[in-house]
Amino acid sequence: MNKIKLIEELSEKLDISKREATTAVESVFGIIKECLKNDEDVNIGGFGAFKVKHRAPRKGINPKTGERINIGATRVPGFRPSKTLKDMIKDG
Repeated sequence: MNKIKLIEELSEKLDISKREATTAVESVFGIIKECLKNDEDVNIGGFGAFKVKHRAPRKGINPKTGERINIGATRVPGFRPSKTLKDMIKDG
């Protein structure tokens, strides 16, 4: 499923226009992105948790030249599914 299909599904389930469903979906994603940008966790009960992971600086190798390089510290988004979600998927 992609975002367009998600919007269509939401529109049908809630009996609202696609424009309203688009606004709702974009708003939810926007709030999650803003929270992660501000280094805040987003916990959605029964679904999972979005959080920012901090990667320490490390040494690497440029695969083209074999030269050793320094890779700086960075922040990346992460998702950890809830036990409820994992159990639901596992049980099929």
